[in-house]
Amino acid sequence: MSSKIILVILAALVVGFFSFTYQVDERETALKLKFGKVDKANIKPGLHWKIPVMNMIEKYDNRILTLDVPPTEFPTSEKKYVKVDFFAKWRISDVEKYYLATSGVESKANSRLEQILIDGLKNEFGTRTIQEVVSGERAEIMDVIQVQSNEESENFGIEVVDVRVSKIDLPENVSDSVYKRMRAERDRVAKDFRARGKEQAEVIRATADKERTVILANAYNEAQQVKGEGDAKSAEIYAQAFNQDQEFYSFTRSLKAYVNTFNSNNDVLVMEPDSEFFRYFKQSEQ
Repeated sequence: MSSKIILVILAALVVGFFSFTYQVDERETALKLKFGKVDKANIKPGLHWKIPVMNMIEKYDNRILTLDVPPTEFPTSEKKYVKVDFFAKWRISDVEKYYLATSGVESKANSRLEQILIDGLKNEFGTRTIQEVVSGERAEIMDVIQVQSNEESENFGIEVVDVRVSKIDLPENVSDSVYKRMRAERDRVAKDFRARGKEQAEVIRATADKERTVILANAYNEAQQVKGEGDAKSAEIYAQAFNQDQEFYSFTRSLKAYVNTFNSNNDVLVMEPDSEFFRYFKQSEQ
């Protein structure tokens, strides 16, 4: 057998192998058609067999996809419009339903999902005020929309993983009034906190003043008690000293009085010579 024939046979085998097989990637989900009708769905990744002409293979991305919706205006319960920029994360959950509903065209799936999300947001925004959709209940709205959109998109094989609002813009004439209302509300809360703080400060200050008065009164009473005990002890010592030697005690007291009286050369004391004050001077002359 010549080398040309061998090459032809090998080429035919290779072509035949690739004609009768197909491969599904880990990032894909596949659908096998038999004469245009679904024969097998949700084919797992790996190498699989097919019959040429009879079978056709449709492959779709199995990863999470993003639907970025252009900014859309929605009316609130106040009949005022807000411009909402939002997006959704979705993936194919049932490839057979997806193929039958959208012919496997991603743009058709995005279009149907976009309309579901817009209708849901319109209903949710229509029951709320501007302040509620801007600051208060955005997370709640997104949770409701995700549940509702999943219920509807399940019919064409799509699972909505997440829905998020990235930005809400207010009309210029509405923005000022909303911000003023929000600012007034914050001012009211701040004033309430200040009033409660001032009241609490007054209570603390009054309690501290009361405790200070009690402490000072107790300290004064204790000081007076200690002082009284000291005076009593001092008087007792003086009395004991006086009783031991009354004459000597009188003498030392007189000397101390002399020192305190004549402690300067300029001191002048006018007294009668017979005064009791000079009693020891007289005795020293005798």
